Amino acid sequence: MRGMVSYTQAAMERAMKVQEVILRAMAKKITWWQAAEIIGISDRQMRRWRERYEAFGYDGLFDRRQGKPSPKRVPVARVEQVLGLYRDRYFDLNVRHFQEKLQHEHQIELSYSWVKLALQGAGLVRRGRKRGVHRQRRPRRPLPGMLLHIDGSRHRWFQDERWYDLIVILDDATSEIYYAQLVEEESTATVMAALRAVVERQGLFCALYSDRGSHFWLTPKAGEAVDPHRLTQVGRALLRELGIRMIPAYSPQARGRSERNFGTWQGRLPQELRLAGCTTLAQANRFLREHYLTEFNRRFRVAAAQRGSAFVPCPQRDLERVFSLQFERTVNRDNTVSFLNLRLQIEPVPWRGSLAGCSVTAHQHLDGTLSLSYGPHGVGRYDAAGMPLAAKASTELGRGRGTAPFPCNPIPKTSPAHLARAQL
Repeated sequence: MRGMVSYTQAAMERAMKVQEVILRAMAKKITWWQAAEIIGISDRQMRRWRERYEAFGYDGLFDRRQGKPSPKRVPVARVEQVLGLYRDRYFDLNVRHFQEKLQHEHQIELSYSWVKLALQGAGLVRRGRKRGVHRQRRPRRPLPGMLLHIDGSRHRWFQDERWYDLIVILDDATSEIYYAQLVEEESTATVMAALRAVVERQGLFCALYSDRGSHFWLTPKAGEAVDPHRLTQVGRALLRELGIRMIPAYSPQARGRSERNFGTWQGRLPQELRLAGCTTLAQANRFLREHYLTEFNRRFRVAAAQRGSAFVPCPQRDLERVFSLQFERTVNRDNTVSFLNLRLQIEPVPWRGSLAGCSVTAHQHLDGTLSLSYGPHGVGRYDAAGMPLAAKASTELGRGRGTAPFPCNPIPKTSPAHLARAQL
C-alpha cells in the first residue's frame, strides 16, 4: 500500500534539514537565496521546494513518488502566521506561554510540541538542554581528614583585566579551608606546594577528591575514564609514597561542594581585597594567610558529624623530596647527568668507584633547586643554573661572604660547573 511506505534514515535527516532551513527563511531569519546556498541547491530549485512546501507541507519535502502527504499537516499560511506573531509581538514569551496565547487570544489550536519544534526550527527560541540524570546529595564524611577537596578557580580576583587561579583545599566533613593561594596558573608545581603545606601542617589524610586535570590524572582519550596505573607527579607523591587515595570527579555536579565553595569565594574575596588595598599577588596571599582565611573558616566552617580526626602524623620526613618533580636519568661516562638542558656533575662518592651507566633520579624542587639521588643516597644538589650548591657556598666563603655547610671536593676544570663558575 502506498500509504504504508516508510522513508530511509538518510531521507528523513535531509528532509529535517531542509525543513529547518525553510522555517528560518519563512521567519525572515535568513533570505531565500541564503537558504538555497545552505542546502546546496540553485535559486530555481529553491523556488520549486518552497512552492512544494506551501502546497504539501512537511511531506512535500520527500520524494513525491513515495507516500502521500499527511492530512494533518498545518497549512503554510498558518505556520507563517505563528512565526510572525512570535517574532513581532511575543518574542520574550516562553514556548508554553506563547502556545496559551495562541489558543486564547488568536484561537489557533496547535499542540505544545508542534509550536516548540516550529520555533526551534526557525531559530526563534533556543533548544533546551538535555535533561541530566537524577542526582542525590552526597552526605559529608563523618571525620575531618577522611576526604579533602582540591580545586582551582580562575577569576578576576582584583576586579580588573587580570585573571588568576585560586587554589583551595577544603575538608569534606567541616568545609574548613586548609589552604588558599592565588597563583598565576594552576599547575603541577602549585598543586604540589599546596598539598605539601597541608601535610606538613595537618598530617596525612585518607583521600583526595579532584577533577581530571592533567596534573592529577592521565586520561588516554578525552571524556573517558582515567588510567589509574599511569601516575602523574602528583599521583606518584600521594599514592605511591604517602599512601593517600585519589578519587577523580567525572562531572562538575560531582564536585558540588567545591563548586559552591568557589561561588562564595568569588562573591566575597574580590571585595575584601579591594577594601584591604591589595593589588598584587604577594599582598593578596599575605592577606589570605594572616587575616581572611581565619575569618572565612569562622564564618563557614561546620561541625563534623563525629568527634575525633582522621589525620595521622606523617612518618615521611623528607617531604621536600616527595613533593618534587622526579625524572629518571642515566649517568654519562663522565659522571654527568643531562637534565633541563644542563649538565649536572656528580662528585666522587666513598661507597662506589663510579656511577657511570647507573640510573639516578633527578629532582626538580619547588624552590627551583635541583638534586640527584641514587636509591637512598643523595649524590648532588644544584641551583637552577646547574652549579653545585656546595661549590657555590665554598666560593662565597673564599670571598668572605659565607661559610660552607660541609667540605666539598674540588671540581674538575673540564666540568660544566667549572665553566659556569669561570663565566661568573
